[in-house]
Amino acid sequence: MTLDSRFAPADVEPRLYEGWERNGSFACDPSSNAQPFTIMIPPPNVTGSLHMGHALTFTIQDTLIRWRRMQGRDALWQPGTDHAGIATQMVVERLLAADGKDRRDMGRDAFVERVWQWKAESGGTITRQLRRLGASLDWPRERFTMDAGLSEAVREVFVTLYREGLIYRDRRLVNWDPKLQTAISDLEVENRDMKGSLWYLRYPVEGEPGRFIIVATTRPETMLGDTAVAVHPEHPAMAGLIGKRAILPLVGRSIPIVADTYADPEKGTGAVKITPAHDFNDFEVGRRHGLPMPSVLDKQAAITLTEIEADLRAVDGVADPAFVRSLAGTDRFKARAAIIAELERLELLEKIEPHTNTVPHGDRGGVPVEPLLTTQWYCNAEVLAKPAIEAVETGRTVFVPKQWENTFFAWMRDIQPWCISRQLWWGHRIPAWYGPDGSVFVAKDAAEAAALARARYGRDEVLTQDEDVLDTWFSAALWPFSTLGWPDRTQELDRYYPGDVLVTGFDIIFFWVARMMMMGHHFMKDVPFRTVYIHGLVRDEKGQKMSKSRGNVIDPLELIDSYGADALRFTICALTGPGRDVKLGASRVQDYRGFITKLWNAARFSEMNGMRIDPGFDPASARLPLSRWLLDAFNTALADATAALDAYRFDEYAAACYRFVWHDVCDWFLEFAKPLLAEGADPAHAAEIRAVGAHVLGLTLRLLHPAVPFVTEELWDRFGYGEPCSLIGSAWPEAQPVTEAAAARAELDWVVRLISLVRSVRNEMNVPPSKPSPVLLQGAPAEALARAERWLEAIRRLARASEVRDLSGDVPTGSAQAVLDETTVILPLEGLIDLGAERARLTKERDKLAADAKKTQQKLANADFVARAKEEVVAENRERLAAAESEIARLTAALARLG
Repeated sequence: MTLDSRFAPADVEPRLYEGWERNGSFACDPSSNAQPFTIMIPPPNVTGSLHMGHALTFTIQDTLIRWRRMQGRDALWQPGTDHAGIATQMVVERLLAADGKDRRDMGRDAFVERVWQWKAESGGTITRQLRRLGASLDWPRERFTMDAGLSEAVREVFVTLYREGLIYRDRRLVNWDPKLQTAISDLEVENRDMKGSLWYLRYPVEGEPGRFIIVATTRPETMLGDTAVAVHPEHPAMAGLIGKRAILPLVGRSIPIVADTYADPEKGTGAVKITPAHDFNDFEVGRRHGLPMPSVLDKQAAITLTEIEADLRAVDGVADPAFVRSLAGTDRFKARAAIIAELERLELLEKIEPHTNTVPHGDRGGVPVEPLLTTQWYCNAEVLAKPAIEAVETGRTVFVPKQWENTFFAWMRDIQPWCISRQLWWGHRIPAWYGPDGSVFVAKDAAEAAALARARYGRDEVLTQDEDVLDTWFSAALWPFSTLGWPDRTQELDRYYPGDVLVTGFDIIFFWVARMMMMGHHFMKDVPFRTVYIHGLVRDEKGQKMSKSRGNVIDPLELIDSYGADALRFTICALTGPGRDVKLGASRVQDYRGFITKLWNAARFSEMNGMRIDPGFDPASARLPLSRWLLDAFNTALADATAALDAYRFDEYAAACYRFVWHDVCDWFLEFAKPLLAEGADPAHAAEIRAVGAHVLGLTLRLLHPAVPFVTEELWDRFGYGEPCSLIGSAWPEAQPVTEAAAARAELDWVVRLISLVRSVRNEMNVPPSKPSPVLLQGAPAEALARAERWLEAIRRLARASEVRDLSGDVPTGSAQAVLDETTVILPLEGLIDLGAERARLTKERDKLAADAKKTQQKLANADFVARAKEEVVAENRERLAAAESEIARLTAALARLG
C-alpha cells in the first residue's frame, strides 16, 4: 500500500498506541538479565489535565525511556497519580455545592466515599491524555498514592519515624488558609504584589511622657499581639532605647525594646514591632528573646482576644480595653480599618505612605494566608537531610545542570521542621489515637493502638483517632520505593531501586526531590536516583510566564489536534537546552511540523523510486561515493545524537536528527540520487542507491523514534522493516564501518560546499532563479576540477549553473567572487543583474543595519538601562546586536565579491 500524500496524525496515533499497549511494548521484565533503567514519573494530580508543563517533562522522560529501551535496557517507567489532598477535596466540594450539599452535613466517612466515587468516574483524565502524547509508561504497574499498598507504606514510615523520635507534635507557625481551614505548604502559597499602605505608628516609651518609638507596619491589625519592639543593636539613633519598654497602644501592655539584627536600620524607621504568633520572622525573634506568643487572629482570620484579655489595660490617651473588646470576632481587614481610625483619634498615627507589598495567598483558596500558631505534626527534616546532603556532596546523586546543586544545598542546609499535618478529610489519615487523658498512641492500625492503650491503662479505653491527614508531599516522598512494593522486599524493589534519573522542574527540588532523597536514604539506605535532570519552565514565545490572566496559556491537546503529537514532541526536544526555559508557541510547533512532513515526503520519494528493503544488502559492499557518503553521514548523526542524549542535551539530539534528515538526506542525497535513479541510468548504480536509501531510512527511523514515535513507527510498518508496532522494540543503531569513508566525505562535502557557495552568492546578488549563471573555477587543483567534472550534472541543476569550467585568463568584468579552499569561484553577472543598483542596495541595507546596531550598542553600554531592564529585555537586545553584526559582515562580504 503506497503512502498517502500527507501524514495524518489523527488517524495514525490512536491505532499505533493501542498496538503498543496490546503488544506489551512498554513493559519492563523483572526476570530479565538486561541492565535495568528506571524513571519514576512525577505523579500528576489525579484532578489534573495535561498542560504544557506536563508536555515538557513527559516528552523528555519518554524520549529517554524509549532510547534506553532500544539500547537493550530493561526499562521501567513507573506510572501513577497523586491523590492531591486539597485539590481533590475542593473539586468534590464544588460538585457537592452545586447539588446544595456540604461535606460537614455528610460526615467524614460519607464524604471520603464520595471522593473515591469521583476518582473512579473522573480520575483517569490525565492518564488518557498522557497516552495522546505518546508516553510509553508501564501502565499495568500504575499506582495511586492512596492505594492499599502505598497507604501501608505511609503508615509504616510514620510509625517508624515517630518511634525514632523524628516525628512529633509541636506548636509553631504555619501558613494557614482561612478559606480552606487548613495548613498549606510553601508551594501552595502564591505571592502577589498588592498596592497598600505603610503605617507609621507611635508607641509611647514607658516612663518618659512625650517620647515615642515609631514603628512602620503593613499589618496594623496584628499589633494587638505585639510582645516587643526590635531595634538593630548598632542603630545610631535608637540604640539608646534598647532595654527600655514601650506601651503597646490600644492594649496597654508594657513590652520590651530589644536588640536584634533582624531590625534593618535602612528600612522604615529602623524599629520593628514583633508579633511572634503572626509573622515567621517575628516568631524567630520571639524564640531568640523568649517572648510571649499570643494569637490575636483565629482560624477564620478574625480577631480573638482569648490570649490577651488578661493584658488589656486602660492607659489615658493610649489604650481603651472597651475598644479592643469591640473588635472580637471582627474580620481582619475590617479590624485593620477600625484600628487605624482609633490610632488616628488617639494621635498615635504618625503618617501613612503608599506601599506595594508582597502578600502571600493560598493558590487554591485565593485569599491571603495567615501565619498562625497552631499545634501540628512535624518531621525532623534536619536529621533526615544530612545523608541526602552528603549524597550530593560525594556525587552519589548528580544534578544536571550542576548549578542546581547549589539550590539544593541552600535549602537543605537551612532546613526547618517539616509540618506534615493538614486539616482535611481527603488524604492519609494520621495513624495516631488519643486516650481520655490526652495520651497519644501511634500505631499502624486501630487494633495496635488499642493494644498500646491497654498496656498503658491496664484496661480497654475508648480512643479517638487524630482528625488530620498527612501532607500530600509525605506520601510523594516515598514514591520511588513504595511503588515497588515496600515495605515488602519485592523482586521489583531489588531490581529497580535506586532509579537512574529523575526528570522534574526546579520548582519542586525542595518539596519533592529533597524529601524523596531524605526518605529514600533513611528507609532504603541508598539514594532514590543517580541523576536529577532539572528542566526549565514552558513560557510563551515572548518569554512570559503562561497564566490565565495574561491569556497566553497554550493547551497541548489543541496543539496535538492541530499538528500531531510528534510535532509537539520534536519542538519540545529542539527547544530544551540546559538551564533555560522553553519559549513555545503554536508557530514553533507549526514550524517543526515541517520536519515531520519532510521525513514523510522523503519516505514517499524513496517508495516511489523503488527503495525497498534488500535483506542481502551489506553496507560494507557499497561502491559509489554517494552511498558511502550517506552511510558515513549517518554514523556522524548517530554519534552526535547518542552523545547528546547521554548528556541530557535534547536540543542537540533534535539538531543532529534535523541536520541529517533535512540537509544530508533531503537536500543532498535525494537530489544527487535522482539522475542515478532516472531511466537509462546504470542499473547497478541504481540498485545500490535503492538499497542504501532503504537501509539508511530504516536506521533513520530508529534514530528519530525516541522523539517522534508515531511517524517513525508508521513508516517502519509501511516499509516492512518489522512486524507491526515493532519499531519501539528494535535496537538502537550502531555505527557501521564504511569503506573509504574519508575519500567519499571529502568528495561529496566539496560538491555540497561548492553548490551552497554558488547559491549563497546568487541569493546575495538577487540573481533570478530563472537565469542560470556560469561558474568559473580559478586556481583550482586538478582534484577539484575532476570532482566538478564528475558531478557536473548535479552542480548545473542544483546551483543553476549554465556551465562549470576552469578559468585560466582574466576575471570577466562584473563578476562576483568567493573562495572555496584554494579555488576562487567566479560568477559573471553581466547581463543577469544591474550591478550598480545591486551595489547601492547592499550598501543601503548595510548602512541601515550599522546605524541600528550602533543604537543597540549604546543602549547596552548604558549601565542604568542594563540595571533597570528585565533580564529577557537585555538578552533580546544582545541577540539583536549579534544578529545585526552577523548580517553586516555578510553584506560587507557580498559587496567585496562585487569588487
